[in-house]
Amino acid sequence: MVLLPTFATLALEQAPHYPPMTSVFNFTFVPWFRSVAPYIHKFRNQTFVVGMAGEAIAAGKLAHIAQDLAMIQAMGVKIVLVHGFRPQVNEQLQAKGHVPKYSHGIRITDEVALDCAQEAAGQLRYEIEAAFSQGLPNTPMADSTVRVISGNFLTARPVGIVDGVDFQHSGVVRKVDTAGISKLLDMGAMPLLSPFGFSPTGEAFNLAMEEVATSVAVALQADKLIFLTEVPGIRTRALESESDDNPIDTELPLAAAEELLAEIPPAKLPTDAGFYLQHCVKACKEGVERSHIIPFAVDGAILLEVYVHDGIGTMVVDEKLEELREAGEDDVGGILQLIAPFEEDGTLVKRSRTEIERDIGNYTVIEHDGVIFACAALYPYPEARTAEMAALTVSPDVQGQGDGERVLKRIEQRARAAGLESIFVLSTRTSHWFIKRGFVQVDADWLPEARKRKYNWDRKSLVLVKKLA
Repeated sequence: MVLLPTFATLALEQAPHYPPMTSVFNFTFVPWFRSVAPYIHKFRNQTFVVGMAGEAIAAGKLAHIAQDLAMIQAMGVKIVLVHGFRPQVNEQLQAKGHVPKYSHGIRITDEVALDCAQEAAGQLRYEIEAAFSQGLPNTPMADSTVRVISGNFLTARPVGIVDGVDFQHSGVVRKVDTAGISKLLDMGAMPLLSPFGFSPTGEAFNLAMEEVATSVAVALQADKLIFLTEVPGIRTRALESESDDNPIDTELPLAAAEELLAEIPPAKLPTDAGFYLQHCVKACKEGVERSHIIPFAVDGAILLEVYVHDGIGTMVVDEKLEELREAGEDDVGGILQLIAPFEEDGTLVKRSRTEIERDIGNYTVIEHDGVIFACAALYPYPEARTAEMAALTVSPDVQGQGDGERVLKRIEQRARAAGLESIFVLSTRTSHWFIKRGFVQVDADWLPEARKRKYNWDRKSLVLVKKLA
């Protein structure tokens, strides 16, 4: 008797075999995606103005930049894209036998340069629209519906004659049509602005991409101004040095950025130190809280800058984003997310949302750009003139940067202000960290009676005490 295979058996035999995801992938992708989630929530419905240097398009980076911007827009961010065309215009000028001319960091736009700029703008607009129209399966643009819309959103005026130099058809932004741009953003479209403006009489003026992006960001009071540039960022230590031991400053307070600009010669070319920095400073001084300078040479640079804690370029801010403060009700979710991995591996005792909500006034946190990266709680025992510091936690993303010590010092200050003489911690895995910072191990019987009744003898936590001077 021959048994014929059933339909189900045939289906199983013919079905392709897909190998299971590796554990390495699981343990890298899942934590990464969870770490990105707070930024996705934070930036939803915010407005970013992105200034893309023409050099990025000339270097063949447009396709990947379009993919990244499409993903960011899909996560709820409103994007205004401003493109530059400096190398494209220069290429056309050279083809016509003309030498590009600059003064005071601005192109001198004669009739020939104006024709070249108009031709370059038209060609680049076509290329950008094509890049955002990609939709091949198995690509980041699959099923995306990015509507790129251009228009005459800028009113301009001539630069005129400066120090005896006639800039002819070069102009500066006079007015931004914020109502028109905002309407497109509300429709879910991506406004695309070329560096051209028009006078009320219809005369065209060649503008600088950097000035257009800055003016638009200020007019819209955008949440971020991002320059995708040929420079990697700002090095405050020896601005002219690009050695590996002179890293990029990932965050510059506005005051520090202004000091830098005062120390260096005025920027004349995009490669000069401070060329983009001067526009970031202007934007921050006029209401744009965060301005970024990031390198287009790094694949995914805009994703790394927006969704990773330290970013990849330089961010100029009108205030220090990292804030050490006492927690409030809005911080409960962030604290829970921060301590959850340490509760799961047994480093911390599990705490419910109800407990944290009840005790939220006891917590101190470090917040950076809306995300909680460190916390600790102080539970006083006034009758024993001591207090317990509990749930001291620092995100793995920023460990080793001193945040733990900053929280500890704030907890000590709070304890002193309450008239207490010491603080103590219960630890199973991190006792050496506390001992290095002045804690001394004592017997569990040292604990205040109220705390001793709640001590988990099975857990066998070490009791470490620090006297407050």
